[in-house]
Amino acid sequence: TFGPGDRRPEPSGYMENSVSYSAIEDVQPLSWENAPKYCLQLTIPGGTVLLQAANSYLRDQWFHSLQWKKKIYKYKKVLSNPSRWEVVLKEIRTLVDMALTSPLQDDSINQAPLEIVSKLLSENTNLTTQEHENIIVAIAPLLENNHPPPDLCEFFCKHCRERPRSMVVIEVFTPVVQRILKHNMDFGKCPRLRLFTQEYILALNELNAGMEVVKKFIQSMHGPTGHCPHPRVLPNLVAVCLAAIYSCYEEFINSRDNSPSLKEIRNGCQQPCDRKPTLPLRLLHPSPDLVSQEATLSEPRLKSVVVASSEVHVEVERTSTAKPALTASTGNDSEPNLIDCLMVSPACGTMSIELGPQAGRTLGCHVEILKLLSDYDDWRPSLASLLQPIPFPKEALAHEKFTKELKYVIQRFAEDPRQEVHSCLLSVRAGKDGWFQLYSPGGVACDDDGELFASMVHILMGSCYKTKKFLLSLAENKLGPCMLLALRGNQTMAEILCLMLEYNIIDNNDTQLQIISTLESTDVGKRMYEQLCDRQRELKELQRKGGPTRLTLPSKSTDADLARLLSSGSFGNLENLSLAFTNVTSACAEHLIKLPSLKQLNLWSTQFGDAGLRLLSEHLTMLQVLNLCETPVTDAGLLALSSMKSLCSLNMNSTKLSADTYEDLKAKLPNLKEVDVRYTEAW
Repeated sequence: TFGPGDRRPEPSGYMENSVSYSAIEDVQPLSWENAPKYCLQLTIPGGTVLLQAANSYLRDQWFHSLQWKKKIYKYKKVLSNPSRWEVVLKEIRTLVDMALTSPLQDDSINQAPLEIVSKLLSENTNLTTQEHENIIVAIAPLLENNHPPPDLCEFFCKHCRERPRSMVVIEVFTPVVQRILKHNMDFGKCPRLRLFTQEYILALNELNAGMEVVKKFIQSMHGPTGHCPHPRVLPNLVAVCLAAIYSCYEEFINSRDNSPSLKEIRNGCQQPCDRKPTLPLRLLHPSPDLVSQEATLSEPRLKSVVVASSEVHVEVERTSTAKPALTASTGNDSEPNLIDCLMVSPACGTMSIELGPQAGRTLGCHVEILKLLSDYDDWRPSLASLLQPIPFPKEALAHEKFTKELKYVIQRFAEDPRQEVHSCLLSVRAGKDGWFQLYSPGGVACDDDGELFASMVHILMGSCYKTKKFLLSLAENKLGPCMLLALRGNQTMAEILCLMLEYNIIDNNDTQLQIISTLESTDVGKRMYEQLCDRQRELKELQRKGGPTRLTLPSKSTDADLARLLSSGSFGNLENLSLAFTNVTSACAEHLIKLPSLKQLNLWSTQFGDAGLRLLSEHLTMLQVLNLCETPVTDAGLLALSSMKSLCSLNMNSTKLSADTYEDLKAKLPNLKEVDVRYTEAW
């Protein structure tokens, strides 16, 4: 007890027991005269609790936070036991308004109401369609700036599947999906967002206008300008398409371990004793009478084995020509690469995959989206990079409908003059096949007479710095198709055959004569072969022993001046050539590579760039001294110098050399003793 003159102590100390939010009856800031500063009064059963903050801002934050938490508990309780749905809908609208008007700035302010509604929907699955739509419209304002939680995504997916023509899909889901595509960073962490986006796109495709609506949606995501301002849109759209396409073949893929491997399919299916036990899905085990037919070869053509599931039908048709493969030795168990597995051979006449109606619609819609994406110039480089390591399952690559539709995308890559785009037609690394191999004659996806193959070769030859290596690969793997296309008058292939002869790619004399005969059978080939013969005569004259050992061109000389000079006599003894302070460019490289004795080359302060440097690195392997001071070369060209093992002096002063490239060159050029990297990043 305290007397009249006694001073009451100030409230102080820590709470000994916690107070649950549900027990708080009221929250008010203290406002009477001489009240303790920055305090909140919490009314609880049996008394009050004072909370003192350090300042008024923190007190207000506590006040609004406690009020918000108290109301959230109230709505959780009210909505956990719904009785009348008209009351529930009213409470949801009030909950949404509370979240929108709260002065607090935190993600949970909007996420908590969404999670409450999500739980409500998951626990009440007997709602009518109209009640579904009313709830979706009520929470729509919260979705403008927030991703829906996983359970809510599942509810949205169900609505898209069951009512694709509902106006809710267009009016409410469109801005939600747009936000997901613009801001999502990783679908791996939230796969239901990706699934919702996929179902939304399929719902758009179900509208009367079909793909036209999808096309307008893609246009809205890209924007009206030539460059999309949202960098996440393209990778997110591609991720959705890849997952959707995978899902079309998922049941087929899941049965892969219990089915013949592609090696077995290529070899005409192994004997039953060499195979794993099979399941009903993709059951490619031959029937007993079929085995008997194979053993005796009594009939010229064997009946097909048809496999069916709810979504996938596979038919493998085999002919009597499969007999050699059936009896061949199986000593080599190494699995061939993907393209080898899928190549059509006499042992496997046809391999067709038929998808069910729903899977077919899903496949068609998302392949069409990939085609739409490839039409945008600013998206094409990133799209090509994302698709370069072939991201589709082998079942999709064996599906004629899929590869035929995807061919448009590959054509767009082959038509793009930018190296960053068309170089993605090649494999991502050695030992792996890329789109170039897949759509080449003999590849599983090739469905024409080589027109796409010719256009790919043409664009790749224009930028391929390892020309000899590329030609050698063509000679080893695609010489037949090249000769056939040249025989039909294809100019690109005639040029390829001439280059093979010029670079001595073909060693076999009979094959050389066959190439010459092929070239002389058409007007364009005959003209190119005559030009090759003229160049060869000039080359022999140029490389004939004699002439100067050192040569310096006057300043301001051009590529044409250098070509004219080198065509005027013999330069077989030329060891030192200075083009410093001239106007030569990378175009002169095709003349420089014809100098057999060249050991020192000075390109100081010229316009010689990466393309020329790549060509030199492939042909002038005996070069010892190279001066690139003040030239526009970059890492892209300098990295190619790693193949010039004879280099002992290299000047890269004032170039765009990076430190990483410099370290790489030092590691790969063992004879390099003198290096100048002043005024570069590596200095």
